[in-house]
Amino acid sequence: MQTHEIRNRFIQHFVKAGHTEVPSASLVLDDPNLLFVNAGMVPFKPYFLGHQTPEFNTATSIQKCVRTLDIEEVGITTRHNTFFQMAGNFSFGDYFKEGAIKHAWSLLTGSIEDGGFGIPAEKLWVTVYLDDDEAHDIWANKVGVPEDHIQRRGMADNYWSMGVPGPCGPCSEIFYDRGPEYGVDGGPEADEDRYIEIWNLVFMQNERGEGTGKDSFEILGPLPKQNIDTGMGIERVAFLLQGVDNVYETDLLRPVINAAEELTGSTYNANHADDIRFRVIADHSRTGLMLMLDGVTPSNSDRGYILRRLLRRIVRSARLLGAKGEVLDRLIGVAAETMTPSYPEIADNWERIRRVAVAEEKAFTKTLAAGEELFAQAATKAKSEGKTILSGHDAFTLHDTHGFPIDLTIEMAEEAGLTIDRAEFDREMAEQRARAKADSQAKKKSHTDLHVYREFIDNNPTVFTGYDRLADESTVVGIVSGGEKTSSASEGEEVELILDRTPLYAESGGQMADRGRIVTADGAIVDINDVQKVGKKLWLHKGIVTAGEFAAGVAAEAQVDEKWRHGARQAHTATHLIHAALREVLGQTATQAGSMNKPGYLRFDFKYGEQLTADQLRQIEEITNEAVDRDWAVNTTEMPLEEAKAAGAMALFSENYGDVVRVVEIGGPFSMELCGGTHVAHSSQIGPVSVLGEASVGSGVRRIEAYSGLDSFRYLTTERLLAERLATEFKAPSAELPDRIAALADKLKAAEKQLADLKAGQLLANAASHLDSARTIGDVTYLGLNLPAGTGMKDIRSLATDLSKRLADRPSVVALIADGGQKVPFVVAVSDQAVDKGVKAGNLVKLMGEKVGGKGGGKPSMAQGSGSDASGIEAALAAIESELA
Repeated sequence: MQTHEIRNRFIQHFVKAGHTEVPSASLVLDDPNLLFVNAGMVPFKPYFLGHQTPEFNTATSIQKCVRTLDIEEVGITTRHNTFFQMAGNFSFGDYFKEGAIKHAWSLLTGSIEDGGFGIPAEKLWVTVYLDDDEAHDIWANKVGVPEDHIQRRGMADNYWSMGVPGPCGPCSEIFYDRGPEYGVDGGPEADEDRYIEIWNLVFMQNERGEGTGKDSFEILGPLPKQNIDTGMGIERVAFLLQGVDNVYETDLLRPVINAAEELTGSTYNANHADDIRFRVIADHSRTGLMLMLDGVTPSNSDRGYILRRLLRRIVRSARLLGAKGEVLDRLIGVAAETMTPSYPEIADNWERIRRVAVAEEKAFTKTLAAGEELFAQAATKAKSEGKTILSGHDAFTLHDTHGFPIDLTIEMAEEAGLTIDRAEFDREMAEQRARAKADSQAKKKSHTDLHVYREFIDNNPTVFTGYDRLADESTVVGIVSGGEKTSSASEGEEVELILDRTPLYAESGGQMADRGRIVTADGAIVDINDVQKVGKKLWLHKGIVTAGEFAAGVAAEAQVDEKWRHGARQAHTATHLIHAALREVLGQTATQAGSMNKPGYLRFDFKYGEQLTADQLRQIEEITNEAVDRDWAVNTTEMPLEEAKAAGAMALFSENYGDVVRVVEIGGPFSMELCGGTHVAHSSQIGPVSVLGEASVGSGVRRIEAYSGLDSFRYLTTERLLAERLATEFKAPSAELPDRIAALADKLKAAEKQLADLKAGQLLANAASHLDSARTIGDVTYLGLNLPAGTGMKDIRSLATDLSKRLADRPSVVALIADGGQKVPFVVAVSDQAVDKGVKAGNLVKLMGEKVGGKGGGKPSMAQGSGSDASGIEAALAAIESELA
């Protein structure tokens, strides 16, 4: 049974049982505890935590998940993936243990013809929590599982929580018996390689307190409602139903291994070490694909670092298997082919994904080249010191600082006749992991307490009326101050007002919140400086009481600052036009990666791997302003999500949309996007749009900035006045200014070069006179000079080389230094005869660096460096003298 069919059977089974199908959320969610979604229940956490009321009592989903705690272990075991699909069914106060158990059992054991998986009942074992007699009774007496196929296990195995204070409860796990050829008899307690867990049914009934680990926390008491959270591993069920030995040989991953065999010339199932590398390639290719699909790009921190590490492990593994050229394009392409039937959005985003992957491989190829050079230096040093072991510290520095994989370091060491001090390397790796884990735990925190808002979310959701009006009559249904609900607030207090209806826009979709005020008939006023959403349904109006006293239940008028709203509308609508212009100029893969707009200003992040040219920026600005000039109507329509997508509306796959969405259309096919923001009525109301420029904000992501409306006009006025002033200074029309300025810059560069050449020539011409300052210290001739201020490194190095040659007939040391302005450059040159006596330039420049607040390095005969403290120049020269003495 193909994986895509397994997915469909699961969803259809629960839809027929009355569950609402919920699409997978993005792998990237705004959660303080998670880099990526790592479990099927994560998108439903607000419901389980009581922060939001679900729109359904039961739901089913197949959630994309990524777990990266043990990346180094991938491929060693044959049942774990970094990316996996978690099929789940959920009950929010509806059915409980019996319902969850019977739903799972009927799907697993139901016949193929009836839509089930057709697994023989005798192949299945179940576990329950130690004292969960209710679950045990259901399995034994209502489902009919034999007693000898039910095992009770402790808290570490069969009690679930999120790892932080919140919902928790006992669970029941379902295992599949692979047969005696895979291990010993005796059920999951005896052997979890033979008995594979395929489904976990969590009976969420309690609330846990503080604590660490899986079994060292306090149970505080029962939850108000009993909930069900289950998870069935699609990949695990797939390898069992497809009759293969492990998750890497299923229809989704084996094609990637086949492609890797073609690229490398190696064979899968030939030896264990190579098999691990093939599995790493297959697993990471799919995970990297899905992360890039959801907008992650390679970087040196957080999510981007994980992606970079995965992609580079693919390249490394392929090289160790024998690959000679680039591999990511092909490998991730095959992963895309296997995953597209379940995730059709891959096809729409493939060119962007491919471009990011190829660029990362090219960058890593350069890293490998640099790493090989650094390795060569370390190996040469070790051999020169008569060592056969390369220090673990050097190997760790290559791995951690320069991104050079340890496997390649070991391989190159063997080729050079060296071994790695692996114990020292592992020790430093363990220390780094401990630091990272401690940092992760420090950042981990309990979920924000939103219970103060819960009654309002359930009973008084805010009605937003701001699309049609700038003022509206409201009732103050609640007041929150200092995190606590209060009945009133007086002048000077900072408050959050909750209204039954409001025209003030709450920050979302990149648009900043409205500014405004809330006033009562008796003159009480709150100046609103921010509006935020809670639970997607409640507007919190944040501000300061500037007059009178507010009380819960009072009637009030909410007023939007009209000037602020007008500027915000202009900028937000301009953002849509710039997005459309970007796609017209750069292609359809230049999609949104984030935005921010406020009155008069916008910034727009988009996925693109190259710097834009001046001509591309000009085209984007021109197309945007042409759209403004055409005075297109800005039409907004509400429609079902699938209908909106079918009509061509742009949707971000990292966003969660409801069943009914708001579509903003400008100029027919020119721009059509899902958007909940506020907009002008016609494009001409935006006014001029001035593109300020663009820059990189991360690997594969660029940012464009622009002004709109009066801010754009003011910017253009300033630019015009500047051009007029320059035209006056140069006595030339403004159209000729670029050529005039370029010519002047060329003349200036030529003059600077000529001056530099003259200074260098003068330094060298006076070289012979400097020899008179040389003196003998012991049996070494020493020449130390403080050169004229402003002398640069290039000239210092040339003079040092010249003077060293003049003193090459004896043991000699030349030390030169100068106050270069912002830096203090210095060079030490040592003759071969002095090197033979043990004098090394690299050691001497370190002494100089200590005195001038800098550092340096180089070869024994020539080294250089720079510092920042010119007051230490004489001390630096004296340090050389002292060392030679």
